Amino acid sequence: MEKEYEDIPGTFVFDADRSREGYHLNQFCISLRLQKNRDEFNADEEAYLDKYPMKPEQRDAVLKRDWNRLLELGGNIYYTSKLAANDGINFQNLAGLMTGMGVEAYRDMMLHGGRSIEGNRYKSEWSED
Repeated sequence: MEKEYEDIPGTFVFDADRSREGYHLNQFCISLRLQKNRDEFNADEEAYLDKYPMKPEQRDAVLKRDWNRLLELGGNIYYTSKLAANDGINFQNLAGLMTGMGVEAYRDMMLHGGRSIEGNRYKSEWSED
């Protein structure tokens, strides 16, 4: 069942359903807060991921560092950012990557008040009439 807020462009709302779907993905991501786990993951990503019974598409998104797909598949941005940090990507740079704008353009947009809400409230606003 599609939810009313699925029409918000550029994001995936982290709700209870997405939380359940992403449980093991998020458990993996939060495990990276500990250095010993980062070391083990960096030594053999595939073997480390075997500890977490993720869906194949979640595992694939981790290995490909498909940041937006991770959120779509139930990842929480605050947890998935642990994976980005492991790769040396700070939160601002991650946002730039995820928006497709690039780091500098994203930074400049945010310094100038963020993205305009005009035309960005609902995906249905984008439809051609």
